[in-house]
Amino acid sequence: MSTYAIGDIQGCYKTFRRLLTRCEFDPSKDRLWIAGDLINRGPKSLEVLRYVRGLGDRAICVLGNHEIFLLALDLGVLHREDTRYLDPILKAKDRQDLVHWIRHWPLMHVEKKHVLVHAGLVPSWTVPKAQKEARAIQKILRSHEITDFLAYTYAHQEDRWSDQLRSFERNALALHAFVHMRMCVSANQLRYGYTGKPENAPKGFKPWYSIKDRRSLSHTILFGHWSALGLRAFANCIALDSGCVWGEALSAYRLEDGAIFVEKSAED
Repeated sequence: MSTYAIGDIQGCYKTFRRLLTRCEFDPSKDRLWIAGDLINRGPKSLEVLRYVRGLGDRAICVLGNHEIFLLALDLGVLHREDTRYLDPILKAKDRQDLVHWIRHWPLMHVEKKHVLVHAGLVPSWTVPKAQKEARAIQKILRSHEITDFLAYTYAHQEDRWSDQLRSFERNALALHAFVHMRMCVSANQLRYGYTGKPENAPKGFKPWYSIKDRRSLSHTILFGHWSALGLRAFANCIALDSGCVWGEALSAYRLEDGAIFVEKSAED
């Protein structure tokens, strides 16, 4: 049995299936870990969701910012004129089944010494601390509070973590970290908005994973979200978003031996 961790698919169904062929993925015995953002921007988000859902427990997906965006659209929290990449999902006959399934994805998955997450972990968090914060958010997303919570989250983007935070303020900041974070200025101070290469970041900005005294060094962190970072393996981190939706490639990392598989984007 092999486990393949894959970066942001973003509706690139053709490339995704070609990558699985390259990996010789066998759904009868192998597993997929997908680092969020299965959907949006690419041409076939619905096909990606249906295929992965059909794998049952052979696939583990964590929530990315595009899945959170879809939930907000589905609930009417957001109203956007341009939703063309998500319209096939929003108009699908199995829309509610798919949305219900996505609402039950975790924000992070931990197995032995590996962590799967979309964007990253607040540098001051240990892995058990991050799990506790993730569980609190997941409970809200699966409850009747989801609409109020997502409305609050999209209206607020606090950037300083503190254990003194409470209620939605705490949960929203933690959610932004899980699905949006790239840069920090300290172990508890996040900076949003920068999407370029870390080498070109503004003075004082550092990638979350390079902050001094980061407390998640106990595990190997597999994450996506940062296409400009590209496919990189360093320290205890594996960056998996290699920019498929931008015409680059989709990548997979095999946990058992560290083998890397890359498939050039095949989208029209």
